[in-house]
Amino acid sequence: MGLNGFKDYFKILGISRNATDQQIKSAFRKLARKFHPDLHPDDTKAESEFKEINEAYEILSDPEKKNSYEQYLNYWSTSKNEGSRDRDFYTENNYKDFEKYFNFDDFLSDLIGRFSEAGKEFYSNISSDMNSQSVNLDAEFILQISFFEALNGTKKNLLVNDERIEVEIPKGIQTGSKICIKNKGNIQSGKGKRGDLLIEVSVRSHPIWKVQGLDIYADLPVSLDELVLGANILVASPQGDTYLSIPSGSLPGKKFRLIGQGIHYLDTQGDLFFNLKLKFPENWSEEELKLFEKLRSVRIDEPRSSWFDKACS
Repeated sequence: MGLNGFKDYFKILGISRNATDQQIKSAFRKLARKFHPDLHPDDTKAESEFKEINEAYEILSDPEKKNSYEQYLNYWSTSKNEGSRDRDFYTENNYKDFEKYFNFDDFLSDLIGRFSEAGKEFYSNISSDMNSQSVNLDAEFILQISFFEALNGTKKNLLVNDERIEVEIPKGIQTGSKICIKNKGNIQSGKGKRGDLLIEVSVRSHPIWKVQGLDIYADLPVSLDELVLGANILVASPQGDTYLSIPSGSLPGKKFRLIGQGIHYLDTQGDLFFNLKLKFPENWSEEELKLFEKLRSVRIDEPRSSWFDKACS
């Protein structure tokens, strides 16, 4: 009956027989990119899959060819499920013409011709499209730098494809920022094309300085007497040493802001914030302990007076 080697092109594209033209095209393009020979060199199975996908699209995207194929599909299904029918049945259903084909390849060859011009042109278009999209020559690199290198800017020498490339890191750059160096990426063998070098910057964390946007934050250890009596103390800052005035009676957790002492990026400047942290010495001297004894004897405030009232109410 000429059914040998029958191919269900609807199943090959993974679509229903009621699929629209757009659904047929979408299914084809998805599979064509998946099995394209450029992505599977020397893979005969992928090559065979790709050939069938192109074959299916050439049939189902052409209304006349699709109509003829669907008639053959009905003929194939009927013959497969019902066995041999009388000649009147095939004549009534316009199936008589299909009996002349010894196998499915004969029918297909008659329908589209082997290596049809339409198939060649479409293959060429897809191949060109795939070549332009699948070959990514850009070289990606994650560059780790220190807090102060990010703060002040720096230069780094990178080795890319046996070539030394100097990269200038601008001051104020932050983690996640990207630098693009044109025409310094990978080289396409035989064609001389070259991609770009894409550098993603990662700034290592610092034990003191914490960055939020362009602002810098730090905990500042202070003594009990500096909080109680106040002090003008020398502190380090990312921009250099400076003095900070602590008013008497300050409490732990109080924040001080130094305007313009944060990160400088382009024409924008961040601020520097100090958070006061009370630090007790690991060991007290005898004189210090005597002073605390004196303080306890003259202290007039009872720290738990209101606390007891609330705890017992």
